[in-house]
Amino acid sequence: MKKRYQIPALILAASAYSGMAFSADYPAEYDSVVEQANKEGMVMIYSTTDTKAADPVLKAFKQKYPNIKVEYFDMNSTELYNRYIGEQASGANSGDIVWSSSMDSAMQLATTYAATYESPEATSLPDWSIWEHKAYGTTFEPTVMIYNKRLISDDEKPKNHSDLAALVSGDNDRFRNKVTTYDIEKSAVGYMLAAQDSIQNENYLDFIKGVGSANLVLQSSTGTMMERVSSGENLIGYNILGGYAETRARTDEVIGVIYPDDYTLILSRIAFISETAKHPNAAKVFLDFLLSKAGQDVLANQSDLASIRDDVEGDNDVDGLTKKLGDTLKPIPVDESLLTFLKQKERLDFIKEWRTAANK
Repeated sequence: MKKRYQIPALILAASAYSGMAFSADYPAEYDSVVEQANKEGMVMIYSTTDTKAADPVLKAFKQKYPNIKVEYFDMNSTELYNRYIGEQASGANSGDIVWSSSMDSAMQLATTYAATYESPEATSLPDWSIWEHKAYGTTFEPTVMIYNKRLISDDEKPKNHSDLAALVSGDNDRFRNKVTTYDIEKSAVGYMLAAQDSIQNENYLDFIKGVGSANLVLQSSTGTMMERVSSGENLIGYNILGGYAETRARTDEVIGVIYPDDYTLILSRIAFISETAKHPNAAKVFLDFLLSKAGQDVLANQSDLASIRDDVEGDNDVDGLTKKLGDTLKPIPVDESLLTFLKQKERLDFIKEWRTAANK
């Protein structure tokens, strides 16, 4: 169910936030963009990033740009896609910005509906994270495994995908209905991660047969999977979004986090400005803030979503994670290759193969 989140407007002196200083990468006329954004007075964001994680970024944006009201709609990936595409078809008012963790469905929207905008922050981002100056990767998030530390010992916890498959298939009775992951038919991000797994893992269907041999428990959200692993209802979850897992693990001593040592997929939430945005300048200002060092620092250190940049404070960014995990990191590129598995035949064939392997 969608959630609408609105940050209250602040009262300002008339001269506040005029003539802001920006870095040398910003064009001289950027003050005019901000001025027009202030006149527009708001920006509407459609997002899959839950409100709790997004809140520090939204508050930091409001502190810097208090004349721009933010209306933030927190939806699951399938709901966002269906709502946005329906509004575009009907001409109804819609999101100025889409910000989605479902990279493939976001790219599918971007190829048709994204405005071209060359953000002045683009020079600070990896080349693979930008598509035609329309779609931008905004985070650098490992996908991880989680496990119940009280019920799975350190000695037996899996180190990689083949370990997990061997552990489950080697003791079906113990792990029956105890391993959880996304339902790839109900979760767009779950489908995308499964498709990307199949690219990285030449033995992917064998992996699915292994983990599926004890009846996989399928869910549509990371939060539900973490709750079930914490309670002991499930013992292990895989393809969990790492930022959410690490945040939970800091306050829940039962949750353990595993970065697979064969490969660790890196998801990057895609953001784009709608070509039909009612508040195009406010959308530009928000996107630039989201990609800026200041915005990325908030993402990394307050929202616990790893930064796509390599120059933020701490190690929750490209540089820090690369030092920690090295060549096992496999970023999913922001480009049209994401669309391959969305073609109808390929999608249906993949789901059929997946369900056959998983005995679903």
